[in-house]
Parts: sequence; structure tokens; C-alpha cells
Amino acid sequence: MSERTMTGVIFDGNELRVDTRLPMPVPAPGEALVKVTLAGVCRTDQEIVRGYGGYAGVLGHEFVGVVEEAPEARWIGQRVVGEINCPCHDCPPCRRGDRIHCQTRTTLGIHHRGGCMADYLVLPQENLHAVPSHLSDEQAVFAEPLAAAVSVTQRVHIHPEARITVVGDGRLGLLVCAVLRLTGCHLRLVGNHPAKMGIASGMGIEVLPAADVGHSETEDVVVECSGTTAGRSLALSLVRPRGTLVLKGTHVESGGLDANRIVVDEIRLLGSRCGPFAPALRLLAAGLVNTEPLLEGVWPLRQAVAAFARAEMKAVLKILLRPSGRSA
Repeated sequence: MSERTMTGVIFDGNELRVDTRLPMPVPAPGEALVKVTLAGVCRTDQEIVRGYGGYAGVLGHEFVGVVEEAPEARWIGQRVVGEINCPCHDCPPCRRGDRIHCQTRTTLGIHHRGGCMADYLVLPQENLHAVPSHLSDEQAVFAEPLAAAVSVTQRVHIHPEARITVVGDGRLGLLVCAVLRLTGCHLRLVGNHPAKMGIASGMGIEVLPAADVGHSETEDVVVECSGTTAGRSLALSLVRPRGTLVLKGTHVESGGLDANRIVVDEIRLLGSRCGPFAPALRLLAAGLVNTEPLLEGVWPLRQAVAAFARAEMKAVLKILLRPSGRSA
């Protein structure tokens, strides 16, 4: 019997390409096989293509799909999203309940595990979350980046009277704004793109072009979502003494932080990466976060190279990829 194959988006360390003859992934014990219905193009995927992390393989970690095989029959046929970090359950972080920082974890489409920009993927069954029936695939695929936005509220307590600025008007920055506005804080978005800032304005959020921002040192919390050296430098210039700077964006280049200012002004510096899926799905299901304005378009998986090029354009927000679903 011939080996089953599928189509997927590959970064081989040098080139981004679509391969129509990839071997189907085989679930290990405890894993489920998921047929992907939509996958999102994330800033991290774009940074990997530029050299971030040294990953080579099938890209992608934002998805919605349908379970075809699973250890427990109740999952088969379920529409799901999935947490991207796959832990060992035995290292010190795992034993203290910190699974996303497992010392030997694999990460979907990022580290030692093939991603979701393909007809199929495999993930541990424990990583799966059922999608509420009334959510569309186009909404559900935002669960992973929205969870990452929710994680900001895990890393720092947001007081309703706090002054908070989000730096970066891209996909993640807008989702962070959508979450933080629910706390009632004094919220502002600093960005560079009028159309993107217009989405924040539509949520009732104050916006300010980056070119008009002065060195204020007035904000209680600044969340840096641009992942750029300039963005980090700007974000640090806005934090008050003993305020908090949260870094969300990853970038192939590091820098932009004045360590002396962090020390002298006793600024608390926090990293924030992945977040909890259950609250993200509840926010989507309750209609508290509207992802429709963030969706640029849906491209066939086989046109992924052109879709990535489109995603690089400054005014573009979320690009989705739709697999054909055919395997041989």
C-alpha cells in the first residue's frame, strides 16, 4: 500500500514553498489526528522565514480543524482548536504545573513539531479544545492569538484606573487592546497605520500615531506588540518609574531596551508568550471580541507563498489559509 501524502507549507531553512507530496503525520500514543480547515499566518511564521528560531518544517500554529483519529472516541468528529506547546510531563517545570515552559517541549510549527499549514496535523489529545457550535471557523481560528492577548492579564494585574498604552497596531496589538478594554482601564494604542488604528478607534480606544508620541514616562503599563527595535525603545520611553513593560512581540533581531533606565527607574520587565485557550474561546463565544475587522482574506493553501507576500504588506492584518482537504 502506498504511503498517504498531503499538501503543506514548508520552510526548509532557506526557502518558503508548498509541497504537495508530504508524508501524512502519524499520531503517537496519546495524540490525535486533525484535519485542518483553516490556518492563520502569524507574525511568528513570518519571523521564522526571516531566520527566527532556526526552525525548518511545516509552518503554522493557529488553526481550526476536525478530529479524525483520537485515543478517546468522543473527540472524533469534534471541531477543535489546539494549544501549541506539547510537554513531557516529567521535567521540573511540568511537575510544578508550568507546561508551556517544559524543558523538552515541542511546539506546533515552531520547534520540533510539524505545523498546521497542511491538510493534517497531530497534537496531544489533551491540547485540544472543542469549538462552540455557533462560532464560525473564521472566528475560531483566532483562539490562539487571542489566548496570547489574554496572557497579558495573567502576567500583570490590570487596575481599572491604570494608564495603559499598547505599542503596535498589528494583529496582536489590536487583540491585546480588545482584551484590555474590557478591564475599564485608561487605554491607548500607539501605531503607524491609519486603517489599523481606525479599528481600535471603532472599539472606543484612544489612538495616537507613533510620530506624535513624546518621551512621557507616564504610563503604568506599556505592552509592546510590534516586536521591533524601534517599538521597544518607544515603549520603554513611555513607562513611568516603577511601571511595567510587557514584551509580546518576537523578532529575529533583539535590542531597543536601555538597561540603565530599567535599573535606575526600577521598571518591571515582563515577557508574555502563549495564553489560556478556554477564556479566549469564552470571549469569542460571548461576542466580547469581534475578530471580523482583523480578517484580510482567505487564500488556498497552495497559494501560501503569495499569501505570505501579501501578509508582509504594512496595511494587511490577518491572512488565513484553507487546505484543499485532499490526500492521496
